[in-house]
Amino acid sequence: MKRFAEIHEMALARKGAAELEALLPAPPAQPLRDLPDDRILSDFTKRIFQAGFNWALIETKWPGFEEAFHGFDIGRNAMMSDEDLDAHLKNTAIVRNAAKILTVRDNAIFLGDLAREHGSAARFFADWPVEDTVGLFELLKKRGARLGGLTGQYALRFLGYDALILSKSVVAGLNMAGAIEGAATSKRAQRQAQEAFNAWHAESGAPYAVISRTLALAVPD
Repeated sequence: MKRFAEIHEMALARKGAAELEALLPAPPAQPLRDLPDDRILSDFTKRIFQAGFNWALIETKWPGFEEAFHGFDIGRNAMMSDEDLDAHLKNTAIVRNAAKILTVRDNAIFLGDLAREHGSAARFFADWPVEDTVGLFELLKKRGARLGGLTGQYALRFLGYDALILSKSVVAGLNMAGAIEGAATSKRAQRQAQEAFNAWHAESGAPYAVISRTLALAVPD
């Protein structure tokens, strides 16, 4: 398997020092542990609605989402009634997709359960070891609503969790580096990917998010 230093040199050769630096993720503005749980529900919902939709459209409508879902208050949304759903489906300020709207209720219940178990959902996610990020992906898939695959992975990254992302470019980079062969959909392949990231982090000390982005930039677009 290639060392991270080699992968970094490949990304540097493709993008140049200035562009590579600009494209690498910056540290989060606020520690994940300090986020109110309503902000986690908000971001989960945003990523769910962005999946399959124009991201810019969702961003434009987001103030309407915040108002419609009461600032993504966990307790209020966990109690979403049939009448609430009907009102949401008539609300032109949001995207009126019933299946995705219901994920607000289901993920509010999920986050509420985590808060009761761990003090807050934010604390639970912040304390999850980055050395087992793929285990967190699996938990989101099992206990969350529509948080499997890239949706949950991007949500964690935007929230400030130091997450690797198994995007098409990252998977191509993992193949190029000799870490996995083929897709990263099986548990075995994802564990192999995690082991590679753990090794590269131990070698370089770089955050997992930086390693992930560097890997993606080391291969053709």
